[in-house]
Amino acid sequence: MVETTLPTRILGRTGLEVSTLGYGTVELRNARPEARRVTDTVAGELLNAVLDAGITFIDTSPDYGLAEEMIGRFIAHRREEYYLASKCACPMVEGGSHDYSRENVIANVEQSLRRMNTDYLDLVQFHGRPVLAELEHTGAIEALDDLRRAGKVRHIGASAWGADLDELIATGTFDAFQIPYSLLERANEERISAAAQAGAGTIIRGGAARGAPADDKNWSVTSAAVSGEQAQSTWQRAGLDDLLDGASRMEFTLRFTLTHPDLHTTIVGTSRLEHLEDNVAVLRKGPLPRDVYAEAKRRLDAVGG
Repeated sequence: MVETTLPTRILGRTGLEVSTLGYGTVELRNARPEARRVTDTVAGELLNAVLDAGITFIDTSPDYGLAEEMIGRFIAHRREEYYLASKCACPMVEGGSHDYSRENVIANVEQSLRRMNTDYLDLVQFHGRPVLAELEHTGAIEALDDLRRAGKVRHIGASAWGADLDELIATGTFDAFQIPYSLLERANEERISAAAQAGAGTIIRGGAARGAPADDKNWSVTSAAVSGEQAQSTWQRAGLDDLLDGASRMEFTLRFTLTHPDLHTTIVGTSRLEHLEDNVAVLRKGPLPRDVYAEAKRRLDAVGG
């Protein structure tokens, strides 16, 4: 029998017990060349495999192309098995900019409900690194509060980092934060703890791929904060290969992320079943040994990583 029980943590004040490995659906948006598009058959198999593996937290967005529609088509009948997190302030037309108006926030949520064939969203997060002053000026927070009172949204959050995240944490308004973080992009390391200590849930993105070098190809380009060239240099100068002990670089990076004591879940996206299985296998290995984790951080600190 395949083991389907995964480690879980409570997502802050939401009270939701989520698997510490979540699934991000950005890879299902089909923004690739035609030859690499995800077929309906593959999408259906993958989403059901996510649930079969025991993953209970699924993250998506109105601007992830077909991703929300695929969720609605292929796993809406299993809605009681997962928590559904989407986003708002996304452009309603392709190529548009983030729009934090009350009208757009409501339109995003209503669209997501229709696409995913559900009556409610467990979490709705402001997308695009929102600034508190703008959210207050546009009435965006009040819009989500109204949707929460109507039962269409259970909890509200934001995708944020840096000083903007500090400001949002201080309000005590948000139930969860989605924060970029990984072995080679540690700028928000202490902010993850600050969010958790304030009672908010912490959702880490980029924890498996952000800055991690591929084992058999060129180093990946990450965010604007850390380029692929910078990631390569930092990894090599820190001598992290010496700590792998037979693990792949990607495995080591994901386990490093999972070792953060105040992480509640980390969302990892893929369009391939074998990668999903690999990620679940890494999760089952658990956090890094305490001494290895401490040594990795010491080496990174020594080279400014």
